[in-house]
Amino acid sequence: MADKSNKTADKTSDNSGTLRLNKFLADSGICSRRAADGIIADGRVLVNGKKVFELGIKVNPKEDRITVDRKPIKQVTDKVYLMLHKPKGILTTMEDELGRPTVAQYLETLPHRVFPVGRLDWDSEGLLLFTNDGEFANKVMQPKNDITKTYLVKVDGQPDDKHLNRLRMGVSIPGGRVRAIHIEKISRKEGSKQYNWIKIVINEGKNRQIRYMFEKIGYDVLKLQRIAIGQLKLGNLDRGELTYIDETDLKKVFLKDLPADTKPKTHVKPKTAKPAPGKHVGKRSFKASHKQNRDFNKLFREE
Repeated sequence: MADKSNKTADKTSDNSGTLRLNKFLADSGICSRRAADGIIADGRVLVNGKKVFELGIKVNPKEDRITVDRKPIKQVTDKVYLMLHKPKGILTTMEDELGRPTVAQYLETLPHRVFPVGRLDWDSEGLLLFTNDGEFANKVMQPKNDITKTYLVKVDGQPDDKHLNRLRMGVSIPGGRVRAIHIEKISRKEGSKQYNWIKIVINEGKNRQIRYMFEKIGYDVLKLQRIAIGQLKLGNLDRGELTYIDETDLKKVFLKDLPADTKPKTHVKPKTAKPAPGKHVGKRSFKASHKQNRDFNKLFREE
């Protein structure tokens, strides 16, 4: 545990009030826990005036002085969640060395420090989440949680069912093999014979994944818009508009956005019909009815 005598934290410390440095940074709205590991490894974090590089280091927020890029960091208790309709031509980062426009310009008036959950490419637009809750961000970005993301894609041509089925079955792109868990053609007013609009649902988040997928089947992506994360929809949010989301909306993020016919169905074992009394079924022996048994006993007594 780091203390005021400039000693760095012991990662094995179990003292009350301590927590891992990456979790503290995530909980303070600096970045996600995964990104915090990178910030620590880059030597940008000071604990009581000393650089720390250990990813498992523990700190006590009440006792230790922690800075990132020489700026003091305080632990926050109020968690906030927002969604932005990111326009095309905006970087999903809080600052850029080349001075290009970033999403930070939409957050300037907020009273809270927040960071983006995941990313959208420079030339993509649509739904982007922000929060100061590192645990939430980590949960959304963890591949094992299987969060669906839904996109509208404008391509330079008319892919047929054979092409779309290749994406359903899976293709190899830089970063690994990926597939669409749902894909369909849709009609839009601005459509034409020269290009198609496609709705696609994926549950991975590899860099430029959708563009690579369509490139694999011979089509360039002309426009890409994310319209949902889980069942949280972009709706009528205007480009550049930012809004808070509540607990009900947060739960939607973890619900899959899939048509009914693609959702897993519960297998119900069919019940075997019971044969009627006295009816011969297969190799089963003849089973007399109650009346037949009574008549047989009566006949036996008479003899």
